[in-house]
Amino acid sequence: MSEEGGGFGITLAEKFFGFIIIIIGALATYYTFTSTDALGGFTGFFGFLSIFLLALGVFLIIAKTE
Repeated sequence: MSEEGGGFGITLAEKFFGFIIIIIGALATYYTFTSTDALGGFTGFFGFLSIFLLALGVFLIIAKTE
């Protein structure tokens, strides 16, 4: 039978993917706001997407798996 609670592997995978998403979001934020001339009017859109990735990564790290 399956065990209750999901196990340690699921929690570890969630935290690992949270760190990966934070790294991707931080890089996207850096490159978005350092290349505003090339992006032009799309700077706000890509800035929002990169900050959303940062928030998603932080949420995955602090969320408890039940």
